[in-house]
Amino acid sequence: MKALLLDQPGLLTSLYVAEVPEPNPAAGEVRVKVHAAGLNPVDYKLAKRGVGRWTYPHILGLDVAGVIDALGPGVTQWQVGDAVYYHGDLSKPGGFAAWAIAPAHAISPLPPSLSFNEAAALPCAGFTAYQSLHHKLYVQPGQTVLVQAGAGGVGGFAVQLAAIAQLRVIATCSNANFDWVRQLGATEVLDYQTQDIPAAVQNLTSGRGVDAIVDTVSAATATDGLGMLAYGGGIACVAALPDFSRFQSSGKALSVHDISLGGAHLSGDRTAQAQLAQIGRDFGQLVSDRAITPMLEEVIRLEDIPDGLDRLSQRHVRGKIVAQIHP
Repeated sequence: MKALLLDQPGLLTSLYVAEVPEPNPAAGEVRVKVHAAGLNPVDYKLAKRGVGRWTYPHILGLDVAGVIDALGPGVTQWQVGDAVYYHGDLSKPGGFAAWAIAPAHAISPLPPSLSFNEAAALPCAGFTAYQSLHHKLYVQPGQTVLVQAGAGGVGGFAVQLAAIAQLRVIATCSNANFDWVRQLGATEVLDYQTQDIPAAVQNLTSGRGVDAIVDTVSAATATDGLGMLAYGGGIACVAALPDFSRFQSSGKALSVHDISLGGAHLSGDRTAQAQLAQIGRDFGQLVSDRAITPMLEEVIRLEDIPDGLDRLSQRHVRGKIVAQIHP
């Protein structure tokens, strides 16, 4: 089969397309004919540093949408021909290939009315946003949330989910993306390039601060976020945790949440992996109902993935990029 291969951790320019043997599912696994694979920042980060469990050449790609074409021993909940999508195990070969292997208990049905390309845009970013808001921060109608990088994948889905949950949504982005982020559901939009975000948030909330933050940027912005939270507020850290050495308890009863979808697979926790599948069903239904847009901005070829990942690494891509593998 055709696959995008990485011989060793390093530059994205070292990725290349070649023929490799088709994989076969083991007990409890399914083989998926990959119709589309989503690109995510975690892909280029892992390509640069590698993972200890990898063997080389390695196949990247965590977000897959396709059709099951083989079942491993013991798989009874799926049938050959079922359309599925999922967020894969980063320690194993991924979806930038014609076929991929996935654990049967960690995948979800393809959401009704969605194309494979649209579905492949969802898992990593969408599931992360859903987990942050509903499984960690437990947001409630009427609260105020700050979404850092509201034009990106996780940020864009977080803005939409927060708006659906009837929150007041403050989002940061560049001035060029103001209209886009407002269309996604943001109440107020701040320019991170020109504005003092902590000061602006304090002004918008009359000094109270926000109830919740979804931070997808850096340890520095997460650290700043601690000072922007209201009493009892919480921050979901997608990119990095805050620098706690710069924070002293102020009696505000704050909570900090470390978000890591990949940890569900790396931990070996089947319950956590099954929760990913449930998020796939719940989040997928929202998108299928068109309550949320998949934010699919660009469809590329397998051969163009290295360029797509390079553009993602520059942090100026709006929405989602998906590679179409099989038509």
